[in-house]
Amino acid sequence: MPASVPQTMIAIGFDAPGGPEVLRPQSLPVPTPGPGEVLIKVAFAGVNRPDVVQRLGNYPAPPGASPIPGLEISGQVAALGEGVVELIPGQQVCALVAGGGYAEYCLARADHCLAVPEALSMAEAAALPETLFTVWHNVFERGWAMEGETILVHGGTSGIGTMAILLGKLFDLTVIVTCGGPEKCAQAMAIGAAHAIDYKAQDFVEEVRRITDGRGVQLVLDMVAGDYVARNLKCLAEDGRHVTIAVQGGVKAEVNMAVVMSRRYTLTGSTLRPRSAEFKALLAQEIVRNVWPFVELGQLRPVMDRTFPLADAAAAHAHMEAGAHVGKIVLEVG
Repeated sequence: MPASVPQTMIAIGFDAPGGPEVLRPQSLPVPTPGPGEVLIKVAFAGVNRPDVVQRLGNYPAPPGASPIPGLEISGQVAALGEGVVELIPGQQVCALVAGGGYAEYCLARADHCLAVPEALSMAEAAALPETLFTVWHNVFERGWAMEGETILVHGGTSGIGTMAILLGKLFDLTVIVTCGGPEKCAQAMAIGAAHAIDYKAQDFVEEVRRITDGRGVQLVLDMVAGDYVARNLKCLAEDGRHVTIAVQGGVKAEVNMAVVMSRRYTLTGSTLRPRSAEFKALLAQEIVRNVWPFVELGQLRPVMDRTFPLADAAAAHAHMEAGAHVGKIVLEVG
């Protein structure tokens, strides 16, 4: 390890599951990069819903991953593991990680890192990987979204929702979102949604039918599951695709399989964190080819909500759970 890298670091962890208050700073050894890995001196770390679910005790880190929360970071390469030739010390990168982001130093696979272009601040860079990898894979790879199609996205002002709107605009999709309240609907429209439905005041099934003149949407990106699934299927056009990426409304759904057969629906879903390192590396390559040029040109930038100091991670979690945020929350580490 270079002499400039200290032996210990501050990280945010918790001893037992619970509310935001269980998060606390702790001193830990700085990890050493193994083959194919880099050590990153973290500048910013993204805060995501899976971090909250992990803190509640319902989303443990996969085998071999750091138990420290944090699935995306930006920062400078501080040390290289064996065999890493594509990155150099001091290079500014952002990375998708399986854990460990809420810390002054974090390990990342070199092939899960993306070079941060000048058009992007380091705070914005930390807010990209988790939502970008998730939306790209689930909308365009699993959901087969194509130019000219219409997509329904729940949680339109969340990190995932705002990324789905932004990518939809870049790839000629008409994006309909649901949001909680008129203010959030207006914010989603300002970001680029074609239509925003206030699910607290309107029946989104009826609104989708009205907006699409009864045709329905080609794709639903679902973060709710539960009793939303049957309602989502009523929004789908024939041959429609339903992609579930979270189960905030419950893990069980009742589905009329005769309707699935007669209308030729495809139901799928995925979780990103437990996927293999090889899969994530391939996904990173897809993003570098298809999306990163828009980032380099300044045409794709994440919608940012608030920045909290690393030591205030508990406040950042409380802010996320309050549900008033629009876009991404990040922790400033450096």
